[in-house]
Amino acid sequence: MNGTIRVGNLFGIPFYIHPSWFLVLGLVTWSYSSGLAAQFPQLSAGLALLLGLMTALMLFASVVAHELGHSFVAIGQGIDVKSITLFIFGGLASLEKESKTPGEAFWVAIAGPMVSLLLCGIVTAIGVTTAASGPLAAILGVLASVNLALALFNLIPGLPLDGGNILKAIVWKITGNPYKGVTFASRVGQIFGWVAILSGVVPLLLFGNAGNFWNLLIGFFLLQNAGNSAQFARVQEKLTGLTAEDAVTHDSPIVSANLTLREFADERVISGQNWHRFLVTDDDGQLVGAIAVDNLRTIPTALWSETQVKEVMRPITESTTVQSDQPLLEVMQLLEQQKLSVLPVIRENGVLVGILEKAAIIQLLQSRTQPNPA
Repeated sequence: MNGTIRVGNLFGIPFYIHPSWFLVLGLVTWSYSSGLAAQFPQLSAGLALLLGLMTALMLFASVVAHELGHSFVAIGQGIDVKSITLFIFGGLASLEKESKTPGEAFWVAIAGPMVSLLLCGIVTAIGVTTAASGPLAAILGVLASVNLALALFNLIPGLPLDGGNILKAIVWKITGNPYKGVTFASRVGQIFGWVAILSGVVPLLLFGNAGNFWNLLIGFFLLQNAGNSAQFARVQEKLTGLTAEDAVTHDSPIVSANLTLREFADERVISGQNWHRFLVTDDDGQLVGAIAVDNLRTIPTALWSETQVKEVMRPITESTTVQSDQPLLEVMQLLEQQKLSVLPVIRENGVLVGILEKAAIIQLLQSRTQPNPA
């Protein structure tokens, strides 16, 4: 996953760490250990470093708890959580699909900030009820303030932040169109991205002050991800209403199971068709297997006239096919998830319609994007 390191599972959810996280962990540890050493001179350097590391780990545990909040609500809606990843800007819970309704999307989005606010309240209550003092009080104060900041920052109403997903759900509810929600929230996210970039660039250019450099990084992060969200929403909207059958390749590579290998070679291979793999159907048109041109090499040429395709073909399981009425957006996501370029398309009775290529989906999108001639 883009260079991330899998470190295990959290409640059955794959947990990854981006290498940049270790750099941030080191910086946060050094920052808080230095702060504790300055605030409490009686602490030894080793103890201050240990307390700084513990504080940093608890802060990142708070980020993980935030993402688990999103994940548990999504799981409750029947949505699979593919992974949780820690990276330089925090954490990310990768969901299998979107919520079905704007109400469900709202609760998935707000769950993370609610967990952070809850942690802020719990830590604050512990500090007050135990009358903590010294380094412990300082650490509890940091945990409470960071969780509060985590909640408030994520509530900024622009994608890809939680507030953007909340805004998306609200616009979706008002308009009845989830893609309009994504587009609107993405634009707001881009605005906040530009504001963050300007807040980092202007002081640097006018005063030579690089103190807001972090704002610059956050701005680029918001700008890029908001733009990606908007682009994906446009793709989703164009695919709405289309099914797998709409993108089936004309003249798909299909052969009958009863053909001899000689007939197969003469009619399909030697005739100039550029396909390297053909789908095989029975007399009723149902998909029964596949044969590759390379499979011909396993049979002596002298036996081609008496060997049928069905004797050489390999069976195809249902898991590698899609139904003709399946939404094209789901098919595209399936191709991406399983890293496939083609899929056989069948009807409910098993009759083969043809093959669906990723390239055909791209061409279909391009044709729907081009303006109609006057």
